[in-house]
Amino acid sequence: MDAGNLSARSPSLSNQKHRRRNSRDDNLDRFIPNRSAMDFDFANYMLTGRKVEKESSSPYSPWRESYRKQLAEIFNVNRTRILAFRNKPPTSLDGVKEIPPPSTMSKCAKRMRHISQSSERTLDAPELVDDYYLNLLDWGVANTLAIGLGNSVYLWDASEGTSSELLSTDDDCGPITSVKWAPDGRHIAVGFNNSEVQLWDSSTNRLLRTLRGHGSRVGSLDWNNHILTTGSMDGLIINNDVRIRSPNIGTYRGHHQEVCGLKWSTSGQQLASGGNDNLLFIWDLSCSQRLHRFSEHTSAVKALAWCPFQSNLVASGGGVGDQCLKFWNSNTGACLNSVNTGSQVSCLLWNRHEREILSSHGFNDNQLILWKYPSMVKLAELHGHTSRVLHMSQSPDGYKVASLGADETLRFWNVFGTPEVTKNTKAEEPFASFARIR
Repeated sequence: MDAGNLSARSPSLSNQKHRRRNSRDDNLDRFIPNRSAMDFDFANYMLTGRKVEKESSSPYSPWRESYRKQLAEIFNVNRTRILAFRNKPPTSLDGVKEIPPPSTMSKCAKRMRHISQSSERTLDAPELVDDYYLNLLDWGVANTLAIGLGNSVYLWDASEGTSSELLSTDDDCGPITSVKWAPDGRHIAVGFNNSEVQLWDSSTNRLLRTLRGHGSRVGSLDWNNHILTTGSMDGLIINNDVRIRSPNIGTYRGHHQEVCGLKWSTSGQQLASGGNDNLLFIWDLSCSQRLHRFSEHTSAVKALAWCPFQSNLVASGGGVGDQCLKFWNSNTGACLNSVNTGSQVSCLLWNRHEREILSSHGFNDNQLILWKYPSMVKLAELHGHTSRVLHMSQSPDGYKVASLGADETLRFWNVFGTPEVTKNTKAEEPFASFARIR
């Protein structure tokens, strides 16, 4: 009876022992490593391989060192764990990920663009007035450049490569002190040394009207839709509505010397003005009162540019006694950053396609500098002008830049990249290979 009971119990005892053994394998002690889950090849590499590399007498070149690190990452060599305290997880059937085709990867990856260090085209600009405070170059939306040379204004068609004379005046009115295309790309405003501003139709070479109100030369212009804003040596800034008979709709007073820089924000609600009195003002369109007055620059403020990707960010550049780029929050009035460029800043242009800003300079290096924003790391320096760069303008597509220097040359730079060409693929006509009846 007892023996029978023992014989009947023995299978159950053996099963219990087998279950305990299995449970012991599943619940391993956390202080005892599991040999089946350890990678002995990796352990051998960690214990011997790295030591051999360090003791090697032949040093790696930077290229080979970079290649070795990438290779190690690909094969998952740079792991640090040798001992494993858990079993390896079961391999999943969904563990293999599909690698995207190379065409998709190339689109996702950001390509490093080449920035040419030399101008792609150079034109002569004789009789250019060497005056830092004037604004004699502008690139309109119709892809035509307007250039003020002496007493004349010339138009250069960038699409056709042809030039023509828009107007010429005498010494009583001239020289030309400023030019600015209207947003329609057809009409253009021209400032003169005798304090007048003229509006011209470029398609017919016809004078439309003359604006008066300043007491001295008009060296800066900017458009805000149908409002033409003019800045003069008399320190006044006048808003002119060119649609009405009496165009003067407002005057900003704050500068004590010549206004040499004017830029409306992209929203058209705020105006930045810089002057030879080293001051920078932010004005509001709805009232004649200033929003901010900045006096941190120690020289004339001509270079102004509103950021295309942050509406309340404006950049300013100082003259030869300042040489600084400053970035401002137009809402709060805070100075966000200041960078000493080492030379006179004449113009600023934001890249519309990347977070970059381009500055043109005078004494001492006469170069163009491309900066990464907001780190302000120099990406490229473009040399070519043999005298200070006075003016700079951007093409309608935002990729090319034209610079006008005191060396009487107009240079074109492919600094902001090239537009992506989209191929127009026509849909194939079904049954195109079959002959048509009619």
